[in-house]
Amino acid sequence: MQIRTLIPELAKKAQDELNEDPNRIQSDVQHIKTWLSKQPHLRARQDDQWLVAFLRGCKYSLERTKEKLDLYYSLRSLAPELFSVRPNDKLFNEIMDLGTYLILPKRTTPDAPRIAIVRPGTYNPEKYKITDIFSVSILLQRILLMEDDTVVVSGFRTILDLEGVTLAHYLQMTPTIMKKMAVLSQDASPMRMKGTHYINTPAGFESVFNVIKNLLNEKNRQRLYVHNKNYEEMYSHGISKDVLPVEYGGNGGTIAEIIQHWKNQVEKYSSWLEEDFKYGTDESKRLGQPKTAETMFGVEGSFRQLNYD
Repeated sequence: MQIRTLIPELAKKAQDELNEDPNRIQSDVQHIKTWLSKQPHLRARQDDQWLVAFLRGCKYSLERTKEKLDLYYSLRSLAPELFSVRPNDKLFNEIMDLGTYLILPKRTTPDAPRIAIVRPGTYNPEKYKITDIFSVSILLQRILLMEDDTVVVSGFRTILDLEGVTLAHYLQMTPTIMKKMAVLSQDASPMRMKGTHYINTPAGFESVFNVIKNLLNEKNRQRLYVHNKNYEEMYSHGISKDVLPVEYGGNGGTIAEIIQHWKNQVEKYSSWLEEDFKYGTDESKRLGQPKTAETMFGVEGSFRQLNYD
């Protein structure tokens, strides 16, 4: 499979920030493939473009790339609820139609980070689980990792709009679930996280926010921004109003149009996505100590004691 050539702006950024050497990419990909072939426990995708995403996410450290790939596929087996929703499920289309997770198609410049808006207040916690919502978001991100060089090189910004969030939403976010989501987003995914911006924060938010901070490394803790109603402050962090949906006062299309755009992308990638579900790990075949959910994620708990007005 041919590895895509980057546009000049991205190629320079990849070389300056990610140690990318165009003359070495193919041999690095081959090195990872050879290593994968010697891991009896690991069933991993070997598309060149997919492996390049992980190499870029690890700044071309071959050892870190191996660790990240192993962790990513281990989570398929140890946290299957984060990968449970399939694109041909009725549940997938229901969650897509809610518009709870929106990856914005529009960019200010060709090498600008991609922006997503998460709106948990749009889903009914009596009907849907936070892991279902997260599972859909991860599925869409897999498409990005395959087809969008800019998001891999320049990164990803998230706007978390907490308008309409209730205590019932919080109670779904047990410490174990939050840790699983943090491990996948921060440690296992090759996506470069460029900051999370919280708007319309409700009562009780501080307690959850403090737990989230404790799950992240120092670099990502420094990239958490709470704006509440101060949208102007958010715009000053490189999030252009122009790329936002019409409903947020932007020119990036309506929420309905953005949902349809991603449904079309999922349709285009349907066979690739379905094939992707066969990958993971068989811990009984791992050379050395098998990984377990207990050792990786610890004990269960909840926010039932949350002070929520």
